Amino acid sequence: MSRDPDDVTKLTESTYKSVMDQFNPGLRNLVILGKNYEKSVTAMTLAGKTYFDAVSKIGENAAVSPVSRELGVVLMEISEMHKKVQMELEESFKRFHRELIAELEKKTDMDVKYMTATFKRYQSEHKMRQDSLDKSQADLKKLRRKSQGKHSSKYNLRQNEYLETISSQQTDMQKFIADGCREALVEEKRRFCFLVDKHCTFSYQMAEFHDKAKEILSLKLPSWQNKCSDALQVPDNIISMIEGMRNTPKSSPLMEHFDRNSDSMVPPPAPPLKAQTSPLANMFSQEIPISPVSPEPYSDQDSLDGSSMSRSTSVSSGMNLIKKPRVQTIFPHTAGNNVSLLSFDDGEIITLLIQEEKDGWLYGELEKNGQRGWFPLSYCRPYSEPVITNLMNVADLSKQSEEEEEEEEEEEQPVLLPPPDYGDSSRKPSTPSPQNTVSLSNGTSKPPFLGGGNPFATVRLRPTVTNDRSAPII
Repeated sequence: MSRDPDDVTKLTESTYKSVMDQFNPGLRNLVILGKNYEKSVTAMTLAGKTYFDAVSKIGENAAVSPVSRELGVVLMEISEMHKKVQMELEESFKRFHRELIAELEKKTDMDVKYMTATFKRYQSEHKMRQDSLDKSQADLKKLRRKSQGKHSSKYNLRQNEYLETISSQQTDMQKFIADGCREALVEEKRRFCFLVDKHCTFSYQMAEFHDKAKEILSLKLPSWQNKCSDALQVPDNIISMIEGMRNTPKSSPLMEHFDRNSDSMVPPPAPPLKAQTSPLANMFSQEIPISPVSPEPYSDQDSLDGSSMSRSTSVSSGMNLIKKPRVQTIFPHTAGNNVSLLSFDDGEIITLLIQEEKDGWLYGELEKNGQRGWFPLSYCRPYSEPVITNLMNVADLSKQSEEEEEEEEEEEQPVLLPPPDYGDSSRKPSTPSPQNTVSLSNGTSKPPFLGGGNPFATVRLRPTVTNDRSAPII
């Protein structure tokens, strides 16, 4: 496709100007954005390291748990693997800076000078050739005007020489314009090729990074996923421990207190010397109770129902089970270096563990601190609390406690558990059955949780209070 030399010249000049006014400033902006890209990736890798350090810390805490030990190890392994991925990403962007951003920055500064000088050289040479051609054409016009006179034949030879010169200059000018346009277009393409090649290299680096990251993560990913596939699975040793706890019932605190205070424990031997007698001991009664006080049996005239009688009897038997004689000190006593003796101040309460006197000594436990030891009999006097001796009083007390419990149940709101956060979210809520409905105080019934309501709203229940003592307590 042939084009006018002037159009080709305009294309050449526009190509140079495009490189200098658009491409090179674009590269400068690209260098700035590339450096910001590096800073962002550096900040991201730093945040990633901090994040996975926290994951590793949680894994260390989980590794202490007897049931989550394996999951804690998995969390620490995940943290280490992702740290390796972050290191690979850092290496990739070091190469990105070294092979792309630094090269673009260096090439841009050099290219601005080179393209400016090349474009000026093209313009000056084009102007010089155009001026020479214009001068030859002007000389030819002058020669033709002179040859229009009488002696026209003598100018023919010179005209032919000028025509040949002008033709040669026009040919050279067209060749120069074509070569200059080709050079300008090639220079432009070289720059775009350089830019594309550098980004292809970076793309290869990123592909290599992703391959390494995939290899690092997929190496243990199936085993990690397998460890958390069943959240309800418990190690065998933990199951054995739980089963052992189920099979070996733990005694209640009441029984532990009774066992701890029982006579089965072997006390230290009594002091060999007879206990000293206080000179003021005769002012107090020294009748120490030997056996716990038991309530007197009731006659057949007591009108109580069977359930109240059984509950009252159980309460009385429970009190008799743990009741032991107690004494109150009337003088202070110091044990000194003898560890088998008991030190106390006046007015303290001692529970007798051995109710038989031995040479004026008694063995008991100080209630304020639980210390045990031998102490003189004459330093204390019997101590007793008001004992319920009437079974009717016990029944009334039981009835009063039951009414208080019913009032507390009226005031206490039921505690409803929210759905588990880590449960199966895809499980659809089941339709409430008649068994799951709650009877309200007005006689109506409704399900505890309605589909459109608040699942955490509580329904206040009002239990029915009956005067029939034989009715079961709900």
